[in-house]
Amino acid sequence: MEILCFLGLSGIATGLSWIFYFKALETGDVSKVAPIDKLSVAIAIGLAILILKEPVDLKTILGALMIVGGTIVIIW
Repeated sequence: MEILCFLGLSGIATGLSWIFYFKALETGDVSKVAPIDKLSVAIAIGLAILILKEPVDLKTILGALMIVGGTIVIIW
């Protein structure tokens, strides 16, 4: 039962994410909206390290920093 609750919440969150993404594309520049969307990968890495205590290596940290840096460069 618990797993169904989490699956349902995940589906709702995913649906809302897509709705907000397309609304942002409708109202903003694609060149600024898309990089911010890709920033979710770096956020997921950070949360996995902080919350799930996943092991970290230099490659992962450098990759996340490059994603963040590239996002900043593009939206600036």
